[in-house]
Amino acid sequence: MRVKNFSLGFGLQLFKAFSEESRIRILHLLYQETEMCITDLEQVLDFTQTKTSRHLSYLRNAGLVYSRQVDQFVYYRIRHQSKDMVEQIFQYMSKDKTLLEDHETYKILYSNRELAVNKLHQKKWHRLD
Repeated sequence: MRVKNFSLGFGLQLFKAFSEESRIRILHLLYQETEMCITDLEQVLDFTQTKTSRHLSYLRNAGLVYSRQVDQFVYYRIRHQSKDMVEQIFQYMSKDKTLLEDHETYKILYSNRELAVNKLHQKKWHRLD
């Protein structure tokens, strides 16, 4: 379900959410990657756990993101109802240097994680030989 119209209160929350650089950067990463763990957001943005949690709580209370917990990890994603509006806003910011750097940092960290997992997996199989 997409939002076709919304109340003044929701509009106010939306614009307040986009009034803070940290929240824009978090939303942009979630928009680009669909879903992210809070620890990944902390690493990519170089934020403390407290700062990241505070901004994610604000975004959740504003109705822009939701979370799910898997074991000890909490994953966040943009709510389906907000996705169209968020997408339109980020189309205007598609060439922003900071947002592009954040996404590039995530891709590098993610690829390094994949390499580390593959090395561990290979090491495990070599020990079994």
